[in-house]
Amino acid sequence: MSSPIETAQLELLQSRIGHTFSDISLLTTALTHASYANEATSKGELTNSNERLEFLGDSVLSLVVSRYLYEEYPTLPEGELSKIRSQTVCEKTLAIFARSISLGDHILLGHGEQQNKGNERDSILADAFEALLAAIYLDASLDDVKAFLLPYASEQIRKTIETHHTMDYKTMLQQIVQQSSGVILDYCIVSERGPAHRRVFEVEARLDGNIIGTGTGSSKREAEQNAARVGLTYFGICE
Repeated sequence: MSSPIETAQLELLQSRIGHTFSDISLLTTALTHASYANEATSKGELTNSNERLEFLGDSVLSLVVSRYLYEEYPTLPEGELSKIRSQTVCEKTLAIFARSISLGDHILLGHGEQQNKGNERDSILADAFEALLAAIYLDASLDDVKAFLLPYASEQIRKTIETHHTMDYKTMLQQIVQQSSGVILDYCIVSERGPAHRRVFEVEARLDGNIIGTGTGSSKREAEQNAARVGLTYFGICE
């Protein structure tokens, strides 16, 4: 049975993905929303939706991102790795990835979903993106998935770390320091300035008495967090 998506559209999407499918039916299935499959089946045209591929793609996505984090950030503790991964594989982020390749332009939707502009909804875009990852994996290999996914995922991971969207820096630094026994991490206020209602605190993060980071803030806590963030660069994190 011929593909319900025009060949030119499939070729355009494959060029954006950077992968040419040996089994084009995998790509077509990845683009087939359940609403379209249900309508087609009701007309006597047995059509598979992308739900099974989405199921597999979720695991493929998690594996690729987890391994990347494990290898590229060797000093980050498990709790921090989990938080970063969660933000990288969440629905909102996957929808952003999908929009970057105009995936919504190619998704097959039932009439109702078309009317409701389902190809613009985060949930549908994210599901199709996961299904696409599974399709690439089944058609080729995990390395091919990595080649497609990591340019997007690695940039998102970098932004997540740089824009403070993870756990607090003091906790992160403390967990890293605890990996070495007998090491003492403390924070020392070195100055306070400004009027009472606009105080500015300067704090040093010290590791066994050696200064590894200095930070300022309108409260002691904020100054300590900023000092810890600078201190993380000592371990190659938050550069």
